[in-house]
Amino acid sequence: MTITQPIHEATACTEKQSRWLSIARKSLGTAVLFSACLLSHGAESLTPVEHRRAPEQTFLTFPEWYLVHSPAEYATYLQDAEHPSRFPLFAHIGQFWQAYCAVTNETRAFPFNAGYHLMISVIGASTTVEYGMKGLYEHSVGRLTEATRRESGLTPEEHFAAKVAQDYVDFIRIDPWYLFDFKSRLTQLWQLPLAGENTIRRLERRFALTSEYLVKEGYARLIKFATRSIYEAPKPITAVILDRLPPANPAHPEFKVLEIPGNDVIATIPRYEAFTDYSRWLAAEGISLREIAGNRGEVVVSLLVPNGYRSPVPAARVLFTQPILTIPNQQRVVLALPVAQLSNQFHQENASIRVEHVYDF
Repeated sequence: MTITQPIHEATACTEKQSRWLSIARKSLGTAVLFSACLLSHGAESLTPVEHRRAPEQTFLTFPEWYLVHSPAEYATYLQDAEHPSRFPLFAHIGQFWQAYCAVTNETRAFPFNAGYHLMISVIGASTTVEYGMKGLYEHSVGRLTEATRRESGLTPEEHFAAKVAQDYVDFIRIDPWYLFDFKSRLTQLWQLPLAGENTIRRLERRFALTSEYLVKEGYARLIKFATRSIYEAPKPITAVILDRLPPANPAHPEFKVLEIPGNDVIATIPRYEAFTDYSRWLAAEGISLREIAGNRGEVVVSLLVPNGYRSPVPAARVLFTQPILTIPNQQRVVLALPVAQLSNQFHQENASIRVEHVYDF
């Protein structure tokens, strides 16, 4: 476990260009079509063709990453929650589909990305089923067995569930969820000594966790096979155009310079979770991004901020907001802002304002 100015320019192509643009669409695909239209307006991309990605992906990547943000909130909640059954699973289902509707609306000006929509629909449907069934169970059986606990606190099984939840989040920030080893966690669960108090709650937790890990292990194998059959392995890096070269930093060894044409620097940095970290580092060095994966328009960013926050970054658009349901007075604000303004958004970070993720196409 991707834009407003460029697409306006792209859709403004003249009727005289429509014939050859149609040919480009059929023969070379969406990315080349977009690049061709930019070229016709003198906005030539410096990004090598093999590193360019379609501009709508910064939007469509959010629902996929919500299924990292949601388990992360759940893992944090479990660390010291007296009542694990009260986590708002049903509300998280609503937030996922709210986000999908919002980003889909933002991509209507682009060619329909069937592969990405299929993937989002599959993970969205499976998450809806998972959260729905788990919510029904926790709100009934889970709450009843919670009431049988004595005042000694969480059971060993509940502590174990919290640890596995955090291990899972740490894993999916870098790798696909279906590669997580649920089988070994199931073995570890039953290696816990059963002797002690709160027997009813402990047996119930073992039943619930065993069922969850078994189902996820089986489903993960199915998804792994289907994914490798349908989709090519994605590139683990993203090409960026910078306004200048950053100083060498051993803490960021995956920064690679491809070329320095004139006043620009063409480089690659890691994709996915690490993209946010590398972007934060570049911003701290006073460096601005000019392109991300061949795109100069908008990039989507999510922030964790107090309620009522308004970004001071010029041209930043609020796509939607979501309350962090387990943390009072905190919300997720999802913005679309020009690539050139990304570093400025990082400069706004402080103890209460944090860039949660940059959705890097």
